[in-house]
Amino acid sequence: MQGRLSAWLVKHGIIHRSLGFDYQGIETLQIKSEDWHSIAVILYVYGYNYLRSQCAYDVSPGGLLASVYHLTRIEYGVDQPEEVCIKVFAPRRDPRIPSAFWVWKSVDFQERESYDMLGISYDNHPRLKRILMPESWLGWPLRKDYIAPNFYEIQGAH
Repeated sequence: MQGRLSAWLVKHGIIHRSLGFDYQGIETLQIKSEDWHSIAVILYVYGYNYLRSQCAYDVSPGGLLASVYHLTRIEYGVDQPEEVCIKVFAPRRDPRIPSAFWVWKSVDFQERESYDMLGISYDNHPRLKRILMPESWLGWPLRKDYIAPNFYEIQGAH
């Protein structure tokens, strides 16, 4: 079933894939990584002026990584704001997605956390560096195939 935003995107020739609706009835769309920046700008101009949250997850061991954006269209006098969920997938070997920072500044720390935990590089992010783990940390702790270092071997303790 196609939602309101998906129908609007189709009408304007914007390539995407509808993933249906989540349990709250929020429309979910898949956008190709190479199209994400231009579509983010289009969504902002269309009225999705608030980035509620951004997160990322490992789809499956050895598989794709996903960056998820929850956007809200806030308008004066509207009791029920329109929401949409955007998923952008990236290959595990070189996970690169254009940063949404220059569209929604509030994504700053959220994209940094996704980078820190899963290794997704957000192109053109102004401060993309680790935010939770020490700069010297090796690997991406939330990847399903991550093998945690043995703390006692690192510390030289017995």
